[in-house]
Amino acid sequence: MADEIREAPLALRLLQKLLPRERAFAVRMGEHFLPATQEAQATVAINPRLLERLAPPLDLALGEAYTRGDLEIEGDLEAVLAALEQLQLPPLHEWAGLVAQLGKTQTLPQLAAMLRGRPHSKSRDRAAIQHHYDLSNRFYELWLDRRMVYSCAYFPTGQETLDQAQEAKLEHICRKLRLKPGERLLDVGCGWGGLVIYAAQRYGVEALGITLSDAQLEEARARVKAVGLEDRVRIEALDYRDIDGVFDKAASVGMAEHVGHQNLELYFQKVFAHLKPGGLFMHHVITRGPVPPSAPAWAASGEFMRRYVFPDGEILPLWQNLQAAEAAGFEVRDVEDLREHYARTLRLWRGNLEAHWQQAVEEVGLERTRLWRLYLAGSAHQFAYGHLSIHQSLLAKPGEGGRVELPLSRVDLYS
Repeated sequence: MADEIREAPLALRLLQKLLPRERAFAVRMGEHFLPATQEAQATVAINPRLLERLAPPLDLALGEAYTRGDLEIEGDLEAVLAALEQLQLPPLHEWAGLVAQLGKTQTLPQLAAMLRGRPHSKSRDRAAIQHHYDLSNRFYELWLDRRMVYSCAYFPTGQETLDQAQEAKLEHICRKLRLKPGERLLDVGCGWGGLVIYAAQRYGVEALGITLSDAQLEEARARVKAVGLEDRVRIEALDYRDIDGVFDKAASVGMAEHVGHQNLELYFQKVFAHLKPGGLFMHHVITRGPVPPSAPAWAASGEFMRRYVFPDGEILPLWQNLQAAEAAGFEVRDVEDLREHYARTLRLWRGNLEAHWQQAVEEVGLERTRLWRLYLAGSAHQFAYGHLSIHQSLLAKPGEGGRVELPLSRVDLYS
């Protein structure tokens, strides 16, 4: 305790450089207390030992501190993240000079992804996927909807429950693809099978869903069997580079973020090659938002997410996705931004996680549960503030003479 108190004056100098002038949260560190300057929505409790791990990149250091428990937020986590948008950070050389007195960063090896091999090789992509999705099916069941759809929901009125909004999203995708009975549907990165099961039940298609997650494979197959669709729905452990067969329609919902810039055109080429002429492809992907973070790159590096949550994940701007799609031969027919829908989805997920907190801790441990709370809250903030966006792009493989079977208006999507 004596060492912590001796460190406190330096900590206070750092906080004075860091904290925004206007903030809706108070700060407590040992015996020291800095009140909120606006109506308080949260209190941030800091262990002075945090300084030992506060070297750049700052988002990594603070994320690790929160996960470890050296940084606690009592109240509205997103209110703190909103206030941090106003941080007035000193120049990197000045910041580094201060923290050089304090020590080095320390990772959380029990939680970090330990990947080997060439980035975005088949073996490394599989390991990256399993780091995130093979965590525990039970854990994900605690906070996802009943179909376990792990992507942005769709709230056409804003009043939908999470279950209703995820069903509305699946319906929205099926309508955009204009699915018909007897068609063959490919779902690249099928998760726990929500889309392929829904499309087979409601639209009478035959579907193939592919995943690299062993846990998703097992659960998705069990769900297919439970509803008696084994004759029309297959779930396979398959890399997108190994797709075989010909399909009328295809979808990729929240999977392309794992592909990487270097393989993005190949990803589109593979889907294009296995679509029938005139076929449609729904490319649903998180994109880099139009509003850049206010913090410099050494503070908002994205390294925390890459190390602990989505290893090797790459968020690209929309134009790079569409450029790669067109280079592969696709025609872009429609694009829809669902940014606000994802912020709402993430907040509902976090609410469910909070409601099942003890069960989650028993399933994956306290540190990982704290990590996921921060990931969900931080992502909701990123979408709400426009740093991240999400787009559904309807792509077509033109047939003979440029034929694409689409109506002349979108009215059928909403009627």
